[in-house]
Amino acid sequence: MGLIKSPEPAAQQPSEELQRTIRPERDCAVLAAQLQDMRAIARRWAARDLIDCPNCSQLLTQRLPHEQDDSVREVILTTLVRIGDATAVDALVECLRSEDAALRNESVEALKQLPDAVAPLMRQLLADEDSDVRIFAVNVLESLRHPSVEAWLIDVIANDAHINVCATAVDLLGEVGSSSAVQPLNQLKARFAHEPYIQFAANLALKRIQES
Repeated sequence: MGLIKSPEPAAQQPSEELQRTIRPERDCAVLAAQLQDMRAIARRWAARDLIDCPNCSQLLTQRLPHEQDDSVREVILTTLVRIGDATAVDALVECLRSEDAALRNESVEALKQLPDAVAPLMRQLLADEDSDVRIFAVNVLESLRHPSVEAWLIDVIANDAHINVCATAVDLLGEVGSSSAVQPLNQLKARFAHEPYIQFAANLALKRIQES
């Protein structure tokens, strides 16, 4: 008779005792402490359950730049998007300056989900002294679904001196641009007459606008 193998416990299922330890009901002080716990699972539960606490945004934004576990960081970002207050938005914008490329990209994706909160900051971001921040701001516009997106992009290609910022804006104008963008695109081509990519991207954007 063959041996009967005992069933293995389900993976990733914390015990009832552990759940009571890491997910106390509405105990904000405990949740705040667990956001610094050495166990990723504890930090993950805390990041989720802190949403009901009054200082949630502050706690999560303080943790976000230091969090190394991808699953915990995902929950932090999701909770911040659900809250969407000024503290959350300001912290996500600040993350655009991070040396951590993954965190920058995750912050861009999070900001795309907060059009009403981000829109008042967009002109400031598009005028930032850091060209990388301006590029990330254009990337946020990709999914912002705001009526001023085309106007902001036109302003970028008309006034920004950095070729990479303009190139990023032109790529997006090819998707959202209207006849209002035709003259600014032609002026951009004249301004960067010796830059092959600008010529290519602007011509492609003009073609798409004319065909639409």
